[in-house]
Amino acid sequence: MASRQRVLVTGGAGFIGSNYVRRALETHPDWHMVVLDKLTYSGSLENLTGLPSERLAFVQGDIADPAVVEEVVQGTEYVLNFAAESHVDRSLQDPRPFVKTNVEGTLVLLEESLRAGVRRFLHVSTDEVYGDIAGSVRHSLEEDPLQPRSPYAATKAAAEHLVMSYHISYGMDIVITRGSNTYGPRQYPEKIIPLFIVNALQDKPLPVYGDGSAVRDYLHVDDHCTGIDTVLHEGASGGAYNLGAREQVNGVQVAKTILSTLEKPGTLITHVPDRPGHDYRYSVDPAAAEKLGWERRFSFEEGLRKTVEWYLENPDWWQRIGADESYASFIRSWYMERSVE
Repeated sequence: MASRQRVLVTGGAGFIGSNYVRRALETHPDWHMVVLDKLTYSGSLENLTGLPSERLAFVQGDIADPAVVEEVVQGTEYVLNFAAESHVDRSLQDPRPFVKTNVEGTLVLLEESLRAGVRRFLHVSTDEVYGDIAGSVRHSLEEDPLQPRSPYAATKAAAEHLVMSYHISYGMDIVITRGSNTYGPRQYPEKIIPLFIVNALQDKPLPVYGDGSAVRDYLHVDDHCTGIDTVLHEGASGGAYNLGAREQVNGVQVAKTILSTLEKPGTLITHVPDRPGHDYRYSVDPAAAEKLGWERRFSFEEGLRKTVEWYLENPDWWQRIGADESYASFIRSWYMERSVE
């Protein structure tokens, strides 16, 4: 039997990372995958249950720890960096963990990957690096300037600059993906869609920021993962690629669609004070990724229905999180105690 390619996935026990690992093990039988994850509040080994142990190794560790990264990166063909602090609201409360993981951690990964001679480094970024494009009908393009407006987005933009600098300065083979707002199974219920689903299932209020008109381009995690894999294999070295669903959905529409799907009353919608510095529109043009052969499969309605079904079928997963006092405290302090009557 031919030896398998060694692939390192950082943040592989988190939401998008674990979904990618599951897909990659199915579609790349010649891969042996190593997941490096710190297992912070939003990462869990539960997300990797049922996967073949002979083709998947797990290492608990911090991407900002050079000793750990130096060890796991040896003999690796591809490094895919999913590891990140990713919740804008938490970055507004305390940006320091975001700088540590998103900036310092990315630098450590780049340095150790360069030393180890990694074949290709893929960095998972976000459409939030472009900033707010409210008041226009245009879509962000890869050549647009990065204008982040939250601590989270600023750290992701900084990480991108580091990644690109290693390509330009050292000739490292890198690619970057900028995904739009992603949803689907195993998403920690602090982001809008899983939060609204689990709240609706418990007949709790759905906290909508301000008037609920902020628009996002919601991308199902399966589509996001296929886009990442396409860029990994087909993307041009040094290239950045937008991954978006070409959808325009605001917060009120998200809430109403979830309530309708679950046959819950619209009275559960509760407006709360707006997020500080709230970006009111993100929208990317994914044409460059589509030219590589990628296309999204799920409409928002179909993807959301499948997502709701998963949360209905896996109550133990989200109930365990809901019972954690640190999660409950964050939800109370950030959303419910700020409610507008």
